[in-house]
Amino acid sequence: MFSEFILDDGVEFNSDLNVPFVPSDELIVESMLDLARVTSQDLLFDLGSGDGRILVSAAMGREARGVGVDMDPLRLAEGREFAASMSMDHLVEFIEGDFFNADISRATVVTLYLLQSINLLLRPKLLTELKPGTRIISNSFDMGEWEPDDRCYAAGSHIYKWVIPANVAGVWEWQTQDKQHYKVALSQTFQRVSAKAWVNDTPVEVLASDLCGSRLMLTIAGTDLNEPRTFYWRTVGEQLQARAGETDYATATLI
Repeated sequence: MFSEFILDDGVEFNSDLNVPFVPSDELIVESMLDLARVTSQDLLFDLGSGDGRILVSAAMGREARGVGVDMDPLRLAEGREFAASMSMDHLVEFIEGDFFNADISRATVVTLYLLQSINLLLRPKLLTELKPGTRIISNSFDMGEWEPDDRCYAAGSHIYKWVIPANVAGVWEWQTQDKQHYKVALSQTFQRVSAKAWVNDTPVEVLASDLCGSRLMLTIAGTDLNEPRTFYWRTVGEQLQARAGETDYATATLI
């Protein structure tokens, strides 16, 4: 699904990373953290972390752990000094390096204040390396045709939020407890899903679909003998497993 956005091997990014250091306003920082709903359960990666203010704010106000990645030794030194001065160095660490090569797979939140051109280059890495449900927050710059899931406006800046979607594209089938056989063919562009469905081999309409992180909802019309049904799943490997407590319990398998 995401392969169309992956750049060819061997592309050199370093020469393009001429991102000026512009400190984020305190109100913008707090709005970014609010939009991401950062908590003490999160591990926040700030790519292009500058003086570390986003990481330190997340640690001080929300007890979140953080990792800053930056190529500028001077900014990294400032970030470490700032974290230590605020007694937050036990929650925050800084890594010197190119964030295109950094291992970001552990992140639950990623914050960005780069340029749109850099966001577009970074987009394939975010989509392929981060777990479904990871939140991406960008100050001022969007991700092109990848539409944000949410946004806000603070101190003169637009702030954008995306949630990494699971890969659900393909053909899935399942059987309900009353022996109705369902099959859906899902196509996907980022978090947008379109579907075709069949019940007992009869084509039916998909009335609603929603994908957020690893959670997928489908409302499928019934045949003459059946009412519409709504299915709620979470993705686990090549299965869509029913969420606990839902009435139409069924597990769908990729075929």
